[in-house]
Amino acid sequence: MVSPVLNENFHAGAHLVAEVDPLISREQVILLNQGGSEVVFQGGLVLAKLTATGQYVPYDNVGTDGSEAAAAILWRPVTVPAGGTKRVTVTARLTVVNLSELQWDASVDAAGKTAALADLAPAFIIAR
Repeated sequence: MVSPVLNENFHAGAHLVAEVDPLISREQVILLNQGGSEVVFQGGLVLAKLTATGQYVPYDNVGTDGSEAAAAILWRPVTVPAGGTKRVTVTARLTVVNLSELQWDASVDAAGKTAALADLAPAFIIAR
């Protein structure tokens, strides 16, 4: 008998190795879905802060609107409607994360991931 293949979404905080204190390391932000359809953003997704609005979007290393500078990591999976926003919890500072648990927009290549990790380092978000 063959066992079925089970696919599991990333759990809340699955990317976390250690943090100083949840009250210090996490914060609430507004996540924006810039697309034309509902999106499920996975926990562990690397995010950036838009310069014009202060809202957070998936990191995009070739962006020119603030999305090119990684700023936080989404704490848990969340569904955001097309063009909509949702208040979410992010890892914002003083945290060690598991590199293999981080999620990336499909457009981010290896060089972009390296740049994002460098962006996160000043906030003491360190990937291992």
